[in-house]
Amino acid sequence: MTAAIVLLAALGVALAVVRLRRRYLVVTVQGESMLPAYRPGERVLVRRTPPESLRPGQVVVLSGFAHARPGERRREARQQLGTGPGWIIKRVAAVPGDPIPRDTVPALRDAPGTRVPAGHLVVLGDNPDHSLDSRQSGYLTADRLFGVVLRKIDQAMSAPSR
Repeated sequence: MTAAIVLLAALGVALAVVRLRRRYLVVTVQGESMLPAYRPGERVLVRRTPPESLRPGQVVVLSGFAHARPGERRREARQQLGTGPGWIIKRVAAVPGDPIPRDTVPALRDAPGTRVPAGHLVVLGDNPDHSLDSRQSGYLTADRLFGVVLRKIDQAMSAPSR
């Protein structure tokens, strides 16, 4: 009887860990695109979030740019990536239904319509001189979203990196 209880408890803990790992991710900031808010090497806790719950001003993690576009230096494109499968960290500037921010996003100056279309986001780095973002690429599709940054993780409290 006691062994069955221990087994059930262990199974419950294992399921909780799996669920947490699917909902949360720790990402290491690389590059200078989010200075001064986030510095290279800092780690942030990210919660998986559906695109429809985003608001302008939130910091998000999205799948990144696969490679530099023509005219960009590859080093600058690589600096935009976080750890994991090419994550980037950016601040949401506009969500579907918001006015297109033509004055701050040159790539969208000639975009059709007056509102950000459904399924698209406008994201910007806090440090424009070192950020590959919507200023150059225009809209990013919302399906690239992983989640919202909840907080920085204190390096002293986090587990050692491998």
